[in-house]
Amino acid sequence: MASTKLVLSFIITFFFIFLLLPSHAASHSDSQMVNLSVYYEALSPSRATFIVQNLARIFDDDLITITNLRMVPWGNARVNKTDSTTICQNGRDECFLHKIQACAINVWNDVDKYYALIHCIEFLVIEGRHSDWQSCFNSLGLSEKTILECSNNGTGAKIQALYGYETALLDPPHMFLPWVVVNNKSLGKDYRNFTTYICNEYKGKVQPDACKLHPPDNVSSIKEQNPFHPV
Repeated sequence: MASTKLVLSFIITFFFIFLLLPSHAASHSDSQMVNLSVYYEALSPSRATFIVQNLARIFDDDLITITNLRMVPWGNARVNKTDSTTICQNGRDECFLHKIQACAINVWNDVDKYYALIHCIEFLVIEGRHSDWQSCFNSLGLSEKTILECSNNGTGAKIQALYGYETALLDPPHMFLPWVVVNNKSLGKDYRNFTTYICNEYKGKVQPDACKLHPPDNVSSIKEQNPFHPV
């Protein structure tokens, strides 16, 4: 009986993870799209800088049209086994921002909207003004009602638990943040070079301008890179 419940638990968990995979309209078939997953934490200036300055390039030169961008706000958080609460590396505010961003990702299911919100919040993190996160809704012309409902009614916590489960299953495990994965291949220390990896993985006939500017080449294997240095 116990084993049956365990199997059902795994089936339900993977079902919800499948539902969390975002999709967005593009001129390329799903089989040609390249998956780009970014595992990060919300309240670290260095991680925020990557999102604001580096990752934003995915929207330049139509690179997003061949990319399924997945943002996974969990990072080095963990679950307290005593009371099942989430403990984040940079405190309670980070856990709250993770929940807000997770709700935006899954409620809107629109990469243009949720990335704009995440970009705005992370910009405030860089400036040391993350407490002004609600101003991002107004400045972007986005409604905060459904996002706050998701955060307050327990849905956000459930989504966070699934993100934590997904992060724990990374193979190889993340050694630092952000941890960037292209088509299930971790980029390791070469994560800022994600454009080259995306273009290398893309098998479609019509290349976006970003790939014309960064023609596919033989990037080094992850195994050949220098040893990771955990942060």
